[in-house]
Amino acid sequence: MDVLVQLILNGIMLGAMYAIISVGLTLIFGIVRVVNFAHGEFLMVGMYAVYLLSHHFGLHPYVSAVPMVLMLFAIGALVQRFIIQPLLGADEHIQIFATVGLSTALINLALLIFGADLYSVQEPGLRKPLSIGGYTVLYAQVVIFVSALVLVAGLHLFMQKTPLGRAIRATAQNRNAAQLMGVRVDRIYVIAFGLGAACVGLASALISPLFPVTPTIGTYFVLTAFVVVVLGGMRSMYGAFLGAMIIGIVDSLSGYYIAPDLKEVVYFAIFILILIFKPTGLFGFGRGTE
Repeated sequence: MDVLVQLILNGIMLGAMYAIISVGLTLIFGIVRVVNFAHGEFLMVGMYAVYLLSHHFGLHPYVSAVPMVLMLFAIGALVQRFIIQPLLGADEHIQIFATVGLSTALINLALLIFGADLYSVQEPGLRKPLSIGGYTVLYAQVVIFVSALVLVAGLHLFMQKTPLGRAIRATAQNRNAAQLMGVRVDRIYVIAFGLGAACVGLASALISPLFPVTPTIGTYFVLTAFVVVVLGGMRSMYGAFLGAMIIGIVDSLSGYYIAPDLKEVVYFAIFILILIFKPTGLFGFGRGTE
């Protein structure tokens, strides 16, 4: 029983990390209606930037969260404005090809600049164990979990209480009606894409002390994020958070009770079953971003 509780706790902490990445993906799809296959590469760019700031300037990775959020917001806004926006009227497969092409370009650019070597942010204090009720987690995992809760709560308040948030929700629900009400939809798309990218900017600062960065680090995380988003419902931030918790726990339990090499098989099997039997996701709450 102690082992089971520890595994579930580990899964929740892992799920919090997936949640921060997946919420950004949900924002982009729920509002702009574009599947961003370069989402993982945005994370990779942020992790390399965190490493450079830490290695060359001695900046703590958590302090670098602020410039990372701003930098990734700017990158996301520029990608939306100059790559995605001209293609919004095109077929969906054209938009997918554009984001896949951007993903490939960023991976190869990273290989050209950094090579295939691993780069790690050295902050041993964040890897120290912390005892919670007799069970052990890392300090960095607790920070990630709290950050995930704050992110989802903050986005909820932003969407519900601010004029810009209400404009974003209106655009997500009905673009044409929002335009008739005076909402500048193209501007909302740029902001929404930037917010989604900013989420991975935050994630890059939080997970850099735990994972070394390589040009392909984003591929692993974005594949898991797609499973999370489909499980939770493609347009639901709350669903993305809950789905991330489920996938994190499944990852932890299957890695221990089945085999570490087969844990991806388990949650991708869940992914396929959800697509077949409930394509709207377990926690899909409607057309708009909740």
